[in-house]
Amino acid sequence: MPKGGRVDPKRLKMVATVTSPPESRFRAVDVYLKLLADAGLALADAEEAAGAGENGQAGEAIDRSDEALTALRDAWGAMSPAERTLVGRTAAPMRARLDRMRDALPKRVALSEGAPERDPDEEIDPVRAA
Repeated sequence: MPKGGRVDPKRLKMVATVTSPPESRFRAVDVYLKLLADAGLALADAEEAAGAGENGQAGEAIDRSDEALTALRDAWGAMSPAERTLVGRTAAPMRARLDRMRDALPKRVALSEGAPERDPDEEIDPVRAA
């Protein structure tokens, strides 16, 4: 660089002569990769929530991950062999992780039958008591 930080006036400035479109040339693959990313992020959220003992949130995140993987499975027929290879190598282990995560969560249990119990601290209606 010359003295004083000046640029040589004879030096050509580099300017882009061809503009690139903002869109990807690989739209279909981008869609599949975004679905894989969504599934992975949701699965990571599920693992984090389960680790914190928040089983309800973990279940919701598992459902989101499952939806993304199901969308990929539905799109499988439209994929090229190269896309199938890429998606399959990632989605298969992710599905296995998802299934292990779902099996590790405690099952929700609700009482199906039961007699109501009177709470001793409950106030008694004077009209009914009379």
